[in-house]
Amino acid sequence: MLSGAVAGAVFASPPPGSVLAAILTLWKGGASGVLLIVKNYTGDRLNFGIAVEQARTQGVHVDMVIVADDCAFAQPSKAGRRGLCGTVFIHKIAGALAEKGCPLDEIVARMNEATKNIGTLGVSLSPCSVPGCLPSFQLPPGEMELGLGIHGEPGIKRSKVASADEVVKTIISHMTDSSNKSHLSLKSGDKVVLCVNNLGALSCLEIAVVSKVERGVLVVRVMSGSFMTSLEMGGMSLSLMKVDEEMLRLFDAKTTAPAWPNLSTASVSGRNMFMKPEEKPAAASDNYNEGSLSSVIRLVLESVCKILLEHQEELNALDRAAGDGDCGSTHALVANAIQEWLHTSRIPGNFGQLLAELALLVQQSMGGSSGALYCLFLSAAAPHLKQNCDGAAWAKALHAGTEAMKRSVTQVLAEHFQSELFSFILECNCKLNDVYKKADLGAEATRNLTARAGRASYVASEHLTQPDPGAIAVAAILKAILNALKA
Repeated sequence: MLSGAVAGAVFASPPPGSVLAAILTLWKGGASGVLLIVKNYTGDRLNFGIAVEQARTQGVHVDMVIVADDCAFAQPSKAGRRGLCGTVFIHKIAGALAEKGCPLDEIVARMNEATKNIGTLGVSLSPCSVPGCLPSFQLPPGEMELGLGIHGEPGIKRSKVASADEVVKTIISHMTDSSNKSHLSLKSGDKVVLCVNNLGALSCLEIAVVSKVERGVLVVRVMSGSFMTSLEMGGMSLSLMKVDEEMLRLFDAKTTAPAWPNLSTASVSGRNMFMKPEEKPAAASDNYNEGSLSSVIRLVLESVCKILLEHQEELNALDRAAGDGDCGSTHALVANAIQEWLHTSRIPGNFGQLLAELALLVQQSMGGSSGALYCLFLSAAAPHLKQNCDGAAWAKALHAGTEAMKRSVTQVLAEHFQSELFSFILECNCKLNDVYKKADLGAEATRNLTARAGRASYVASEHLTQPDPGAIAVAAILKAILNALKA
């Protein structure tokens, strides 16, 4: 790919002296010719152009290709279309031709043709700031900017933030709109290479979501990542390059450039990226008969789901102080799964069958450490309630559940609290009101516990001043059960 790069100040073209120094370094190093690949901005064209003329007076075989791939403006100014991330395509193709030993004149001619088949359009959720300066423009929360440049300049249009699918549709429609004088002409059957470019501050997850969106053109290659950034701008651009088989071979040519991605050479369009899941067997609950307590169980489960969803942000806030901030969201996942199950399934009247069914729901939907612990607890408790459901059976079930958790994850729970709770349950013959009070006190007492497992164990103890969110969730579940039964 490139043999050199010339940098100016932030967002400014380099002076001609720097450009000339780079040209002469390559020429004296034995290059048979030097090609400058320049994005179409006035300062760049002037400064690189001056350096080209100065180098020619010294006998250097040098030329310049201007890349202008911006599709934003329906009526471009006299300065023409801006050079954006599509320039990276030219770096790759020109580098491959040079590696083949093609003469400079041929490379220039082919690159001037290639630039006509490239289009780029960007969108951003935030501006960027030159270090030490204010943001380049103001963008209110909930709005996005379409058609902005790579130097912090604002775009051509603002709109409300939309989904990835809608944003990609908007970008492609604008890029290919024939009434737009800077559009990229695409017709059915055209093969394109796609670059999903992170403008600086998007996460890999967000870029991957954009890359996945269906596009309706024949995409033969996809590159996704940070290729031409704009400092910390929270946005992305899409670049398309129409290719034939020869251009595709040049694009696929191996390079030692360390930042170039190791791309798959398989066409993306038409590939089935998902396997259809096997048909689910009939739910076990379909074979259950509802019992006399099924209506009560439904009310209890609805109450539990409601309270978990109401406490979602509170649990997340507690978890942010000690972990990754997802405790509430994880509990919400299983709450939503149980709500869906309540709408589609019969509720078993047998408590052992009920706990086994809930364990399966947790296993399939919850995830995280909490999900694993709940699944262990419910699975171990279920067998003790298949024959009886009196206080002694419930005590045995709870004991079996806590023992299963202790065996699997040492010290995840406070063992002294477990043993105290078990003894207390036996003493009060499983009076739920007393159990809830004990759980509430135990959850509050976790403020003073030292975490020995989980993400909280990596956090300095002086930062752990809040109660454990998982314990708060358990207390909330018991409270929901108690309130439902009182009702």
